[in-house]
Amino acid sequence: MTTRTRTLCLAGLLLTTLAACADPGDKNNVEALGTKAAAPPAHLKKSIPAGLPGMPPVQNPNDIYAANRPGNIAPVARNFPSRVYVPNTNSNTVSVIDPKTYKVLETIPVGIQPQHVVPSWDMKTLWVNNNRGHTLTPINPANGKAGNPVEVHDPYNLYFTPNGKHAVVMASMDRELVFRDPHTMNRVKTEPVTCAGVNHADFSADGRYFVVSCEFSGELLKVDTEKMKVIGQQKLPFEGAMPQDVKISPDGKTFYIADMMAHGMWVLDGEKFTTPKLLPTGKGCHGLYISRDSKEMYVPNRGEGSISVFDFAADKLTKKWHLPDGGSPDMGGVSADGKVLWLAGRYDSEVYAIDTTSGRQLARIPVGDGPHGLAVYPQPGRYSLGHTGIFR
Repeated sequence: MTTRTRTLCLAGLLLTTLAACADPGDKNNVEALGTKAAAPPAHLKKSIPAGLPGMPPVQNPNDIYAANRPGNIAPVARNFPSRVYVPNTNSNTVSVIDPKTYKVLETIPVGIQPQHVVPSWDMKTLWVNNNRGHTLTPINPANGKAGNPVEVHDPYNLYFTPNGKHAVVMASMDRELVFRDPHTMNRVKTEPVTCAGVNHADFSADGRYFVVSCEFSGELLKVDTEKMKVIGQQKLPFEGAMPQDVKISPDGKTFYIADMMAHGMWVLDGEKFTTPKLLPTGKGCHGLYISRDSKEMYVPNRGEGSISVFDFAADKLTKKWHLPDGGSPDMGGVSADGKVLWLAGRYDSEVYAIDTTSGRQLARIPVGDGPHGLAVYPQPGRYSLGHTGIFR
């Protein structure tokens, strides 16, 4: 018997033995031994925490925004026309801007006092939050048409749990967090709060809790997502604090909370929920938006017409851009390719388009009165957590 023949015989004997040991009910087991993907290393398993049941798994524990790279638009949204939807709070309309021409294509009548335009968890619908009209107006992003409004009381802002199970209405004047069915918007559970002015939020990396800002009493809440219950509450250490937008860092370790009266961002350890520290940015610090490469965060300072840029790796502010002739940059979002930052000029009836590489103002577009939480849509990501577009 030659060496080659002896080797073939031994290989055949091994396969026969494996087949004999396999579960007789699983005829594919032998093939699976040769085709199954290798098990992930033990250290990788440990580095990705178990998330909220039902939520899509975290792709990269060091960058929870890894799915938000340019061009990575979900199939369901891929064919939607690129538009900027601007709710005009005092005009009761939504201006629709073509981001290529910087022209207003259409002005859609909606309910009373629209505050934010919010992409749904499944990305199929844009919800206009008509705060004092007590309705949500659905807009079909495929054709820009508005549907029949849905009655929802006091919808100042709207979020979605990371597993898509519930919508969360920030009922600011009602002092409630209202968990609703994400499609019908039927009420599921109401969580009364003792703070005033619940308005913005962001979720932990594992989705198990979220941090909420209370604008009028200067407080923060920590909420258990699955139990739909407030589990922590604290007063910010600044007299007259008015916390606004909330955003978590790419590594999931730190929450940032913009404060328009403290003129900076509060830096918070979300897990420990200890007293945060203030990082001054500029007068009227308001919104927080992550760059497409997850390296920077854009921070509009509404009171001085500027945008601060925070570098995550350097852990400090590295740039400040000033709008020519000033302005009131408020809420907004980043373009799908990451090249343009769009912000509403709350007190100037205009919208700003800003080059994210230089800070240069590309356009200043007249819209209705009181433009607020505009949505740039579509954007990259697997699902939406709400507000003007928090995608993961």
